[in-house]
Amino acid sequence: MNVLQVSGLTKKFGGLTAVKGVDMNVEKGSITAVIGPNGAGKTTFFNMITGVYKPDGGEILLEDKSLVGFKPHDISKRGIARTFQNIRLFGDVTVLENVMVGLHNHLKSSVFGVLLNLPHVRREEKEAQREAYRLLEYVGLAEFLNEEAQNLSYGAQRRLEIARALASKPRVLLLDEPAAGMNPKETKELTDLIYKMREELDLTIILIEHDMKLVMEISEHIVVLDHGEKIAEGGPLDIRNNPKVIEAYLGKSAVAH
Repeated sequence: MNVLQVSGLTKKFGGLTAVKGVDMNVEKGSITAVIGPNGAGKTTFFNMITGVYKPDGGEILLEDKSLVGFKPHDISKRGIARTFQNIRLFGDVTVLENVMVGLHNHLKSSVFGVLLNLPHVRREEKEAQREAYRLLEYVGLAEFLNEEAQNLSYGAQRRLEIARALASKPRVLLLDEPAAGMNPKETKELTDLIYKMREELDLTIILIEHDMKLVMEISEHIVVLDHGEKIAEGGPLDIRNNPKVIEAYLGKSAVAH
């Protein structure tokens, strides 16, 4: 069963077509990678799925319901969360508070209730703190709950961003270059976390990643973009041996050899 269906997705910036007519079907519970050289349109593709950009053409369906035209917070409510290529944490607030930000879509308190500090608001805040702590435990960061986010190691900041994304209770999680800048130990921890989230949280995971070792190890399905167009898709073995993919990464001379 496909949880996410993308068809004919297109985005133009002036005279430049960043993404052109891309199709992708994502099976529920799968791990899918979107790869391609720099400038291939991968992040623009993610930005359309999550409502940062409105597509100039095409359709995006989450469980057969269109997402086109919705704002990022609306798409988050509908079940898609993401992390970013460049870490976007609130560096000068605590680790716990960063995760609590991700819970805001599910809080019911009104501005009036917050201003008056009503009992139900205090109860909801306590519940949010407990949920945020549970998520920190899940990603292995509970011991740092009162630390400022900017003081965490790079790998820990990546995991904190994932915890914040999980706070929105997604069904589909998009990870934009989650292993970028990580050392081998941190990459192994990330790999284990991705498998754990898929199995225990019933998540469907889509990642953009340049670490080909990680992509080939973890992905069940791979979509390859080049200059905004899909040039190949399939399993890791199919992609590894695809002449178009080899050419996109290494040039025509590599295909000849």
